[in-house]
Amino acid sequence: MKHIFAEATGTFAIVFCGTGAVILNEEIPGCLGLTGISLTFGIIVAAMIYIFGALSGAHFNPAVTISLTIAKRFPKSELLNYISAQLLGAILASSLLLFLFPENQSLGGTRPSGSLLLSFFIEWIMTFLLMLTILAITSRKVKKASALSGIVIGATVFVGILIAGPISGGSFNPARSIAPVIVSGNFAALEIYILAPITGALCAMFIWTKLVTRKGI
Repeated sequence: MKHIFAEATGTFAIVFCGTGAVILNEEIPGCLGLTGISLTFGIIVAAMIYIFGALSGAHFNPAVTISLTIAKRFPKSELLNYISAQLLGAILASSLLLFLFPENQSLGGTRPSGSLLLSFFIEWIMTFLLMLTILAITSRKVKKASALSGIVIGATVFVGILIAGPISGGSFNPARSIAPVIVSGNFAALEIYILAPITGALCAMFIWTKLVTRKGI
């Protein structure tokens, strides 16, 4: 049960701090900017990895959990438990933000600023790169790599949001996008933020598995 609590709490923290930064930047225009929002997400992701990594593996993302399950690196019996915990944590975070900022319309939700296709591809590519990073930093049996996993993954999230933020909002995580939508009722283009991260992560897992099999990484 500890691992389920860890997934729910970690996802709660990421959504509360990350989307909270987006809301704060809207409430006080430009107080954080894109760099500040990206840094907030990166730091909180890194922190949650260090806090809960040993308990749950620190997924905090349905796309990661689904990919690991399909690749048989995570038990199928825990799939629904993890995704439910992630969604619950994210929804609780958005609900608390609604209580704190009742006038905010989007609650830090992700919305395409341009074409839907462009947003889909940027979300897909950045999730693909994020998943490759996760696999690489957690697969090598090197103590230094393990110690740096939170920093490296957090930095990847930071860079990804910095690049994708102006285009798609920079989600790479279905739970992060679903929660504000459910609480705010603004369902615009939600399918992009579900399909792109999941398929991007699955493709990264497929390629990484092939590299490991052939190269012995």
